[in-house]
Amino acid sequence: MRTTHLLVALSSAVCLLAACTSDHAVPPPGAASDRPVADSAPYLCDLVPQRAFLLVSGITGSFTEKRDGSKSNSSCSAQSAPPYPLAVDWISEQGGTAREDIDYLLRDRLGVYARHGGVKLPEELGTGMAAYVPDYGSVTQQPYQVTAKFRCDGKEQLLTLRLDQVAKGRDAIKDLIALMRIAQKRYGEVHECVPGR
Repeated sequence: MRTTHLLVALSSAVCLLAACTSDHAVPPPGAASDRPVADSAPYLCDLVPQRAFLLVSGITGSFTEKRDGSKSNSSCSAQSAPPYPLAVDWISEQGGTAREDIDYLLRDRLGVYARHGGVKLPEELGTGMAAYVPDYGSVTQQPYQVTAKFRCDGKEQLLTLRLDQVAKGRDAIKDLIALMRIAQKRYGEVHECVPGR
């Protein structure tokens, strides 16, 4: 009888201890899976809010940026260790790239995205798609991708964001579109032009 009481008491204590320390097992309200992507400084690669990127990716730690190219035709990655968690590429008509070349690059990317069930972007973000592209990601190491062609003061721009992971419980496509919306707004601020015009 005493052994039974001891086992019941011990089991109750374990359950009580587990209940008191299980706040990691059950996400609290406002956990990463249900918080919206929001714009706030500081920015990674000038265009992606660091806090929003950390929320979407679930990655922790610090990053260094690596940039190549010029202000109008460039690539930037936020690096911690390979695979790089974030890559941002932009090509601008005003940087000397022909509109036909921008259209060619866009068609190529959208073809790949479409084969992987890509989702078209809202019209106000221009022409583009967001997609999870695991086999294309093996080349770039960032399978979560969004690309948009949009005008900024009448000049064509092609902007691509690539992430190597999305946090569990997040809607990757919705988050990619939200990040693109912020990135286009920031693009206009950084490049002193008005997106959509």
